[in-house]
Amino acid sequence: MRRTLTLVGAIAVVMGLVWIGQGSGYFPYPASSFMIDQSPWIAYGAGLAILGLVLIVIARRTAR
Repeated sequence: MRRTLTLVGAIAVVMGLVWIGQGSGYFPYPASSFMIDQSPWIAYGAGLAILGLVLIVIARRTAR
């Protein structure tokens, strides 16, 4: 369970950072993406990254 939560949390953090990058225009890949330069995706990405961090913290606490 600990490894699964950590893995899901890490994937969520990475996806959130990609969404932030695409929404802000700093990571315009793929070029035809509907997310590029769309500010709502910055907020969605931040929320997903925070959720991922929470999952990682929960996973670390269940080990003790």
